[in-house]
Amino acid sequence: MTDIPQVADKYGGAIDEVVLGKGDYIAGGFKGMPFLSFENPVKRRPLIAGEVYDTLEGYPELAASMFDGRQKDPVEWALMWKQLGADMVCVRLASVDPAKGGTSPEDAAALVKRISDATGLPIMVSGCGVMDVDIPVFTAVSEAVKDSRLILSKADEDDYKRLASVAISGNHIIVGFSNLDVNLSKQINILLTDFGVDRRNMLMDPLMAALGMGLDYSYSVQERIRIAALMGDPMLQIPMLCDCTGAWDVSDAVSDEDPALGDPKFRATWWEAITAMAAVISGADIIVMRGPGAADMLMGYIDEMRGDE
Repeated sequence: MTDIPQVADKYGGAIDEVVLGKGDYIAGGFKGMPFLSFENPVKRRPLIAGEVYDTLEGYPELAASMFDGRQKDPVEWALMWKQLGADMVCVRLASVDPAKGGTSPEDAAALVKRISDATGLPIMVSGCGVMDVDIPVFTAVSEAVKDSRLILSKADEDDYKRLASVAISGNHIIVGFSNLDVNLSKQINILLTDFGVDRRNMLMDPLMAALGMGLDYSYSVQERIRIAALMGDPMLQIPMLCDCTGAWDVSDAVSDEDPALGDPKFRATWWEAITAMAAVISGADIIVMRGPGAADMLMGYIDEMRGDE
């Protein structure tokens, strides 16, 4: 009888665990590459966050039409994600942008509080992308939601201290963002820890490029980050978050100009699902999704890869 050779890598490192929400969800903790049960004994699966906007201005109608009208109320939208099986909710506070209505920090915080209370799920919060506008909003949200650990997104190496201060004061979690580079990913983690952010309050976002927009490069960077972490680099042992909603910005995914390409709603769903699968296989611990169909497909793929079905 032929002996089967051992193929499992023996890693000396492990991914940190980050406790989310009210303490009932955990990201990270893996001790091997994804879905390789012979070297990764941790049974925890990647977490899926469903995206919710506080305004439909600028939001793609193609995606909005998939939520049966519930997208008109962010709380109902979030509850639909929970019913679909999402583990988290990603709340985009786009309306705080003065160009989109300039919602006050207090009103934005009240909305996040309502979503948190209604769903009971961990909440990730992002603003309009202008830090001078977003910081007062993050501060108000942090003060309004004290019974659940929020994820505040996102901080880069050029302007991370203000958001880090908000996260530290509220004992919330901060996302460190870098642009498709292993060394930059490590650098933002070093900067945040040097500033005083506890590693148990950190996630890293190395930028997930969509299919057709550099997915292969993103996959390579994320895989190298995960392998380096497992091999013992402590500054890369932070759980990884991948936002796959960029798939809806790819013209080939959503264009309706060529009937031969078929239904763009069906095509965009597959586009996001394939992008997300590349993310989880390369090591993502949290996946942000826009389309409910794509999220459902991803959940099924994850279960199959884990041997749950």
